[in-house]
Amino acid sequence: MDKRPVTNIDVSYNVAMITLGNMPDDINLISEIFAVLSDEGINIDMVSKPAPLKGTVSISFTLPADDMVKAITLLNDYKKKMTGNFLVEVDAYNSKVSVYGEEMKHTPGVAARVFKALAKENIEVKLITTSAVDISCLVYERSIDDAVNSIKKEFSLE
Repeated sequence: MDKRPVTNIDVSYNVAMITLGNMPDDINLISEIFAVLSDEGINIDMVSKPAPLKGTVSISFTLPADDMVKAITLLNDYKKKMTGNFLVEVDAYNSKVSVYGEEMKHTPGVAARVFKALAKENIEVKLITTSAVDISCLVYERSIDDAVNSIKKEFSLE
């Protein structure tokens, strides 16, 4: 079995990020919003929700850029039906780099090494999601090659 903490790297191109800001911290509302998108066949990938601040929260998620206009239309229509007014911010022209490794869950410092590799190249990371065996970072599309190469170098991949 391979004992390296990172054994694979994957890239997704043409990724959009939508951030919903100033939302009530209500899981029912959040579930309804994601159901609206799902019901229209929009596949959501990375999702990040920080701790609430004074009862409000922002949620960022990624989706294929080809679905961005459809998602914005659905979200704006949904906003009209609710009280209050959350913000919808869109960020296009991104790519996602993901690193994987079964040993990651047993190896401290993997995230630090990924972030350090990206920092060495001054790559802006817009969104981060993790699990026990993967770390995904959303970056500007124009930076993806440098991001991949810096991570490959850090973990001696290829």
